[in-house]
Amino acid sequence: MNDDQLVDRPTSSPPAFAVTSGRERGYHRAAVDTFLASARKAFETGSDDLGADDVRIASFPLVKNGYVVADVDAALGRVEDAFAARERERAVRSEGAGAWVERARSDAQVILDHLARPRRRRFARTGILTFGYRSDEVDHVSSRIVRYLRDGDPLTAEQLRSAAFRMQRGGYREEQVDALLDATIDVILAVR
Repeated sequence: MNDDQLVDRPTSSPPAFAVTSGRERGYHRAAVDTFLASARKAFETGSDDLGADDVRIASFPLVKNGYVVADVDAALGRVEDAFAARERERAVRSEGAGAWVERARSDAQVILDHLARPRRRRFARTGILTFGYRSDEVDHVSSRIVRYLRDGDPLTAEQLRSAAFRMQRGGYREEQVDALLDATIDVILAVR
């Protein structure tokens, strides 16, 4: 299926989010609407079919006349927060608050141990001819994470969700950096 086949057809109801125009691409409207309807149903029924992790990794095709990416991403952040709060509440009810706090503390320590590595060596690197995240930019965000976990400096899940890194040859491997950011978001949401 090509991008032209993914263009949404106008509907009688107003769009849920602002729509891109001109050459700008946005998230496929029907894909977003379907995902959010599934998320709403799972949340309202208390189903475990969808959770905070599923919301975090949701992705949508980019098409002309799609939803504005920033608007959808902000909404997905709120949906993820709601699922995370529900998951925390369930875990506290079944395991107790002490176990929940201990798990969050243990996860935070794993992150801190990883980030204790020297700057520019905190993550595996791509090959010299392959692009990865700029190490100096990732190290800057990593330092903010350390200050949050160790010293209590302010840092929000939204700030980490919106972190974007330029690319460089021989940079940090994206999947490792993304996994650590996701783990940190989990810790932030766990202690809210």
